[in-house]
Amino acid sequence: MRRIACLIVTLALATLHIAPARAQANLPPHAWLFGAWTGGLFPPPSALSAQECLALPVVIFTRDIVMRAVITDQLYAQRLVETARVTADGAEFRFTRPVAEAPAGPFNLSPSSAPNDVGFGCSSPDYLRVQRHGENEITFPGCTDFPYPLVRCSAR
Repeated sequence: MRRIACLIVTLALATLHIAPARAQANLPPHAWLFGAWTGGLFPPPSALSAQECLALPVVIFTRDIVMRAVITDQLYAQRLVETARVTADGAEFRFTRPVAEAPAGPFNLSPSSAPNDVGFGCSSPDYLRVQRHGENEITFPGCTDFPYPLVRCSAR
């Protein structure tokens, strides 16, 4: 009877160790980027509290969307991730083409037939290469809109 109880406990403990590994296997390749980042548009601040950083991040990475602050707009520009792959020194993203938006009003100055091609200042608005410089620092090489490194906003 004790052998059966020990076997059951051993199997239960073994499945507990397998469950986190299975959950981690479901993460996308760019999961290490998830969260809010500051800098990029300006040199990253040397001392910034988590509350200050999270109040206005410059770039936000999620599973399906990458959002970036645009200096001339109150809203974040959102790009839907089509593909993401890990490289030796970071990650590469391809974004879906944005859909043309209808004019917001009769005096909208932007043409309604042109899609909103807000990218990252890279060679293509639908492509982003992220280069990792450490656990909490990245750059977007070749992207003129982000000449400075970005640092991760800490949770605390």
